[in-house]
Amino acid sequence: MLLAIDTSAGTSVAVVDRDRGILSQLDEADTRRHAEVIGTLIARALERAGIGPAELSGVVAGMGPGPFTGLRVGIAAARAFAAGIGKPVVPLISHDAFALDLDEPLLVVTDARRREVAWSSYAASDGLGLPVRIGGPALATPDGLGAEVDGYGAFRRLDAAAIPAGALGLLGERLYAAGRDFGPSEPLYLRPPDVTLSAPKRVTG
Repeated sequence: MLLAIDTSAGTSVAVVDRDRGILSQLDEADTRRHAEVIGTLIARALERAGIGPAELSGVVAGMGPGPFTGLRVGIAAARAFAAGIGKPVVPLISHDAFALDLDEPLLVVTDARRREVAWSSYAASDGLGLPVRIGGPALATPDGLGAEVDGYGAFRRLDAAAIPAGALGLLGERLYAAGRDFGPSEPLYLRPPDVTLSAPKRVTG
């Protein structure tokens, strides 16, 4: 079983089992409350699933694409929880949650703020129903998306307000079962953080 956490858009936490599917999923749409709700959602997801932390085999972390401030909350929570129970972190690209068992090309689009969108494009799933990403993740303006995505008109477009942690967790289970690689170990931030450290002042005597 896996605990899955994604904060690339809203906040979503789920407990999944490869055989039994999604055992629980809790979501918070407010993109400004990641840090406030993440601990409560984890506790409630485990309680609803009737699962103790020791029964988990790992923790899925949605690695984005997503804004720096929100995305790092979920990744930090996943890493801390995994370390606390002595289990591995399973990093996955968040958009891939929508690309299981596809029978047609799909374009996943999420709000990147600042009048931009994040996108990933997928061909139909492979023989095991696993995602086949052929473009992205990348940024574009809403009006310029058609020019950025090769073969734009061939894709069914999905504008996603949030990433479902349950689907992301099931993807992790199926990738593990198939012996496939997971996602990147580093977050896919949409852009650098707004706040940076200033250079230290030179002291003269």
